Amino acid sequence: MVMLMKLRHFVLSIALVVSLLFTLGCELIPELESSEPQEPPATVEDKEANPINPDWEVSSSGNQSVALPSIADVVARVKPSVVAITVEVVGVDIFNRQYTQEGGGSGWIIDESGIIVTNAHVVNGATNITVTLNDERVIPVDITTVSTDLQTDLAVLKIDAEGLPALPVGDSGRLRVGDWVVAIGNSLGLGVRATLGIVSQSKVAINEELGQPLRLIETDAAINPGNSGGPLVNMAGEVIGINSAKIQAVEVEGVGWAIASTDALPIIQSLISIGYVVRPWLGVGTQTVNPTIAFWQRLSADTGVLITHVAADSPADQAGLEEGDVVVRFNGVDVLTQFEMVNGIHRAAVGDTIEIIYWRGDQKHNTEATLVESPPPEG
Repeated sequence: MVMLMKLRHFVLSIALVVSLLFTLGCELIPELESSEPQEPPATVEDKEANPINPDWEVSSSGNQSVALPSIADVVARVKPSVVAITVEVVGVDIFNRQYTQEGGGSGWIIDESGIIVTNAHVVNGATNITVTLNDERVIPVDITTVSTDLQTDLAVLKIDAEGLPALPVGDSGRLRVGDWVVAIGNSLGLGVRATLGIVSQSKVAINEELGQPLRLIETDAAINPGNSGGPLVNMAGEVIGINSAKIQAVEVEGVGWAIASTDALPIIQSLISIGYVVRPWLGVGTQTVNPTIAFWQRLSADTGVLITHVAADSPADQAGLEEGDVVVRFNGVDVLTQFEMVNGIHRAAVGDTIEIIYWRGDQKHNTEATLVESPPPEG
């Protein structure tokens, strides 16, 4: 009896296991669904041809072998008029001891009587200047003959020589982007050398905030230290720029600038004929006001132009302006920076009467000043 019951339990267990396996099998093995075959997505190669213009053909300009101008001829014509300039400047070290430092640049002869054009930064502050001509003559410069205009970075000087080959000045306004140009100068102090390039831009502006805008010619002709003051010439051998600066950065190549001849000529003319550049003059020193300056100076206005100095008997002095006044409006224009006020002065003419609105303490005033010619630079 016991054996019969055990056998019955065994059979039931087997039946239960088979039933579970069948059920699980139905759930774990899903029914496969039939599907239609799918085509791969279309690609550019499979697209049906649809021509834009079946009749189009490559246009040809015919003879493309255009001869380049002779750079050697240009250099041969210009190089005798380019000079190397060597200067000595007295400096002071950290122990307040004086020492002499030597530097140099380039220049070019604008008049056969020995008048030479260069950059102001080449000769400014020099105690001794010598000029080396193309024929290797070294001629000392009388410091009293040097005239500079720091605002435009132009200068002229005179050497005791006659019959020198002068360069003609061309019209930089006629330059086009892509025109060939040659920069000639005492590059790296290793003697007068020439580099070739093109005009990259012809009207780059600087100093517009000072009311004395200069147009720069941008070129990819190499302009290196020592080239400053030398000529940038066109293929006719005419000076169309005065080499001035370059971008010195690791990631930048072929970006140099020259002061355009059309902007430089009036400055050069004034430096030669007068000794300095005549501009409208008010006779003040200025500083841009910001909240920090307003706080420390205890000013009523937190924007405007602070008068830091008033020259005696100047138009500003005669108009009653004083140190500590804050100008907020000049010649009908609101001024927020000292550059805007200087710009207003330089854009006016000598003899113009200018209305000035300013704060003195906590009171607002207005006055008028008549601009006069700027006096000669000191020293």
